[in-house]
Amino acid sequence: MDELFETETDAGESSEKPPRGQVDPRMPLAARMRPQNLDQYVGQSHILGQGKLLRRAVEADRFSSLIFYGPPGVGKTSLAELIAQRTESRFINLSGVESNVAEIRKAVEGARQFQRTRNEVTTLFVDEIHRFNKSQQDVLLPHIERGTVRFIGATTHNPFFYINSPLVSRSQVFQLEPLSEEDLATLLAAAVTDPERGFGKKSVILEEDAAAHLVRMCDGDARKLLTSFELAVLTTDPDPDSGDIRITLEVAEDSIQRKTVVYDADGDAHHDTISAFIKSMRGCDPDAALYWLAKMLYAGEDVRFIARRIVIAASEDVGMADSNALRVAVAAQQAVEFVGMPEARISLAHAAVYIATAPKSNRAYAGINAALKDVAEGRTLAVPPHLRTRSRKKLGTESGAIAEGEANYLYGHDYEEGFVPQAYLPEGRVYYEPSDNGLEQRVGERLRYWREQFEKSGE
Repeated sequence: MDELFETETDAGESSEKPPRGQVDPRMPLAARMRPQNLDQYVGQSHILGQGKLLRRAVEADRFSSLIFYGPPGVGKTSLAELIAQRTESRFINLSGVESNVAEIRKAVEGARQFQRTRNEVTTLFVDEIHRFNKSQQDVLLPHIERGTVRFIGATTHNPFFYINSPLVSRSQVFQLEPLSEEDLATLLAAAVTDPERGFGKKSVILEEDAAAHLVRMCDGDARKLLTSFELAVLTTDPDPDSGDIRITLEVAEDSIQRKTVVYDADGDAHHDTISAFIKSMRGCDPDAALYWLAKMLYAGEDVRFIARRIVIAASEDVGMADSNALRVAVAAQQAVEFVGMPEARISLAHAAVYIATAPKSNRAYAGINAALKDVAEGRTLAVPPHLRTRSRKKLGTESGAIAEGEANYLYGHDYEEGFVPQAYLPEGRVYYEPSDNGLEQRVGERLRYWREQFEKSGE
């Protein structure tokens, strides 16, 4: 749970948050259910389990700067607060969305005063640190270097791309994962029974299928789970006889109208999902391709972006093994523009399945890459005289005339089968080697015959 509030806003000024160990009943359930100690913390056992690096560093009080990144609702803010509590340090919470350089400097000055007058360490937590611009992030560097503050940053974006390299290099980076269904079920059970943090003082009966629905629909987001459950409890009338508040499947479905999908338009989920989609088509798995396509469409991904990636895959991965793949892909792209959603999903699915089930070849793709490498790194080849245009004047000749001793261009259509051996590229370089997949096998047979004729001709 990553709700934003300040434990201390600046030196000596406390917020309205109750003392540690006490829960304000006015707070939302997601805030009340924040763990009071590391043993209550749910999830992230890969970094917080017994003997894991982060737990050892916190228990030994041996860390300087940390960056947590992961999707919303997985416990980034809660973990930062627990670390401050465990290390007995002041906790200052800033927001990358709302805070500015002046507030950063004010927080640092307060930390300096507490360090000097009380020998007290300050943990400075910055949520959504990627929202700080470069200059704002740079303001933190000297104070981290001097140990004025212990810095903890939280972000939903990959810090190696969205946070300044100097700040990342001074920090230990930990990735937090979406909570498992088992973790969410544990948290939901605690919300039902805990008398201080949850609804333990009420007679709440959560039916098994209702609990399973809430857990499944929240997609690893603890905040979403607790908020939906709280809505269900607060909007359900108690039984007039028993006083029980019964949460049925129908009530649970009403409290969470649409399944949460962890997906950001410009972050890891976006890149990871499109990567899975492309690799599924390349890997000849139409079922996986349809699933990742559905996830993107459900999350509201730009259908033009999806269509562009399908067009690219048609040439990159299918290529000459089935050139119809490119036609289908381009037709799907045009259908997206013409039809729009939701019907465009049909054309996108058609193209994705076609590419996934088509024979594969990347030989044309590999060929252009090799040719580009030669152009970029090697000596630029001159166009052979017989391939040059006849529309320009040649030195010492009339326009269009053939200079003495110059080879004449042979027009292929004047010869049987439309082919005549002649050199088109100096030095005899080969960039395209057909595979034996799909229709490219026939292309390979034809090309081998032409190359044999070329070798016999001595060109």
